Amino acid sequence: MSSLQTRRRMKNLLLFIPNLLLLCARLMTDPRVPGKERALMAGAILYAIIPLDFIPDMIPFVGQIDDLYLISITLLRLMTLTPPAVVREHWNGGGDVVEFVGAAALLASKFLPKRIRRVLTAHVEVDRREGSKSLLVARAESPSNPRSQI
Repeated sequence: MSSLQTRRRMKNLLLFIPNLLLLCARLMTDPRVPGKERALMAGAILYAIIPLDFIPDMIPFVGQIDDLYLISITLLRLMTLTPPAVVREHWNGGGDVVEFVGAAALLASKFLPKRIRRVLTAHVEVDRREGSKSLLVARAESPSNPRSQI
């Protein structure tokens, strides 16, 4: 995909941030969603709403990429812990939300500086197990590393 096509696709994905925020709000009220994941979604919503974050939202295009990335990885993490059908049930946009969120996280990561991406994904990692369908999993907690605890 050319750089221009990638940029256009990213601009289209950014238009879905309000739909993703609404999805997170709906999932927060669903009793099938674990409490810890509700808290993470609340944090992602606040991060997206408050204009002062790693990349200020006042900067057009670039300012919303970190919001999209954080919301996407939060939803991907949720989908590893609950059936994706729960997330699909609350989606009011077109297409398959599971594929959409995965594509959004992947594309947004290409636009983010590595330092910001590393901070936003401090508690998740790519699932590299053979046969695994999930993209991200919670990083194992380690008593010797307090930063690994969410």
